[in-house]
Amino acid sequence: MKILIADKFPAHWKEVLSKEGHHITDNPALDENTLPAAIADNEILIVRSTKVPAAVMDAAANLKLIIRAGAGTNTIDVAHAAQKGIAVCNCPGTNSIAVAELTLGLILALDRRIYHNTKDLREGKWNKSEYGKAKGLFGRTLGIIGLGHIGKEVAKRAEAFGMKVLAYDPNDKAEEFRAAGVTPEPDIYTLAAMSDVITVHIPETPQTKGLFNKKFFDAMKPGAIFVNAARGGLVVAKDLADAVKNKGIKAGLDVYETEPKANDNTFDYSPYQGAENLYGTHHIGASTDQAQDAVAECTVQIINQYAQDGTFLHRVN
Repeated sequence: MKILIADKFPAHWKEVLSKEGHHITDNPALDENTLPAAIADNEILIVRSTKVPAAVMDAAANLKLIIRAGAGTNTIDVAHAAQKGIAVCNCPGTNSIAVAELTLGLILALDRRIYHNTKDLREGKWNKSEYGKAKGLFGRTLGIIGLGHIGKEVAKRAEAFGMKVLAYDPNDKAEEFRAAGVTPEPDIYTLAAMSDVITVHIPETPQTKGLFNKKFFDAMKPGAIFVNAARGGLVVAKDLADAVKNKGIKAGLDVYETEPKANDNTFDYSPYQGAENLYGTHHIGASTDQAQDAVAECTVQIINQYAQDGTFLHRVN
């Protein structure tokens, strides 16, 4: 089979695909604008963050399968793929631990102001009396919005810190709530009012885009922590920036509504300019060696399954 890899992919697993007889074209520099011309007669397309709009599918003569080497498929026009008879598959759960680890890292960093501590030390400043003022996590309440693979991994780690865990999920998951040992809440606003720390793990859809806005941040406790390592479009940046500046909210972000393309090394931070208690990372939640290897292995499994019997593992459309 002819396979186009339009994103970064571990070399070992590219070798595995080649040894299995597949013809691999590897071009991680492709983006939504250059992908239509490059798709040619490839039967399988592998992407991570590269967007796959309708134009890509319309330009593809033989495309049968798009694999999102990760979980979320919001960067792919899934509905158009269905219309074209193209399967879209993903790799659910493979990067959950990595994202959960970063989530807890951001929570700890915000609570103990680790960035500010380090910055002052590098500038030759010693301010123990100021940085000794931290609430700590033990006994505090964590609210998880979205109890999927990642949310459950976050809950496990929060329990180890001695936190009380609440959760809201738009789907009915009563049994899963009980199994995870978390307390369900009826809506995100009730959860916001009761939580000292909130972390978001839901997909971005037309229904959830901009869900975390002024109404939500007004419902949060003053000085609470808010972490989003899910999708940037879930959050209204201006409203979060206002909450950080005017309500004492501490925020940790790994994702942003508008992110640079693969070859762009500049970033517009303007919505959050001056928000001192907002810590950010470069959309690296799933970017550990362990997670990338697991995602690649899952991708190869999807290809093998399709090659063997024409069925699609983890199909989302």
